[in-house]
Amino acid sequence: MIGITSIATYIPENRIDNSQRAESLGSTPEQVKDRIGFLQLARLADDQTTLDIAAQAVETLLHKNSINPDLIDVLIVVGQNPDRKIPHISAEIHGRMGLSPSCACFDLGLGCSGFVYGLSVISSFMRANNMRHGVLVTADPYSRIVDPKDKSTALIFGDAATATLLTENPLYELGSFTFGTQGSGADELSCNNSVLFMNGRAVFNFAATIIPENIRETIVKNNLSMDMIDCFVLHQGSRYIVDTITDRLPSDPQKVPFMASEYGNTVSSSIPLMLSQLMDQPKNKHMVLCGFGLGLSWSTTVIKRREKK
Repeated sequence: MIGITSIATYIPENRIDNSQRAESLGSTPEQVKDRIGFLQLARLADDQTTLDIAAQAVETLLHKNSINPDLIDVLIVVGQNPDRKIPHISAEIHGRMGLSPSCACFDLGLGCSGFVYGLSVISSFMRANNMRHGVLVTADPYSRIVDPKDKSTALIFGDAATATLLTENPLYELGSFTFGTQGSGADELSCNNSVLFMNGRAVFNFAATIIPENIRETIVKNNLSMDMIDCFVLHQGSRYIVDTITDRLPSDPQKVPFMASEYGNTVSSSIPLMLSQLMDQPKNKHMVLCGFGLGLSWSTTVIKRREKK
């Protein structure tokens, strides 16, 4: 049985205060607080790279779990903003961390749905190849491509990295997954000439119409009911998106936390950043994980806490 054992995170210390610059971008402090939800955005330091923050998350994970780097069988990185196009960043992390030559490394070019997609990919890869220790990394600093004068993106995206350990003796088992893509809308969130473009209304409408039904479908697929879910861990696209999905499920708002107010929408890192805290709470026996966005794509699963024997 392959599942989630531990998560380590890295959030840069640098912060941008959204409340202070709201008016210069055609917004207000009230809109920042109540609709956007991100009071601050985490930012890479001038001398930090994507490799730096990804490797820091992996280093923290290995230290936290007292794991020798030689034991890692596979390392997968989810992200779309590496420092260089070639080589793949998973190989660069491999070299910096001194992982075993027999460790498989590859990248997944996905955004906001990437962590949940990545869980399915790495767990399947490990089972198929009789692997015991896998690491799933998320690192996608959108600050590299955001126009600081663009209201639709400049108040949204923050930088962070995470590393998730998957083993045969997990804290949380992985359930069945659902996936989807609405490729006809892919251009609504895209990078053109190295600058991010987002049609906020189109992305919101996509999330508000597709995601609630997909979550309900995934819960049924896992032979559970809505009231059996202890926590809904949704991609932190914005406070308004999270609140809207909560209303349309419907679910107890206490079960659908918004936890990204101090660092922003960190793309593929948003779900594992939340999980790193929520996994420590034994009350969370069943949690829905749902990522959605770039593509337009989505992926959802349910994870179940294992009883200690």
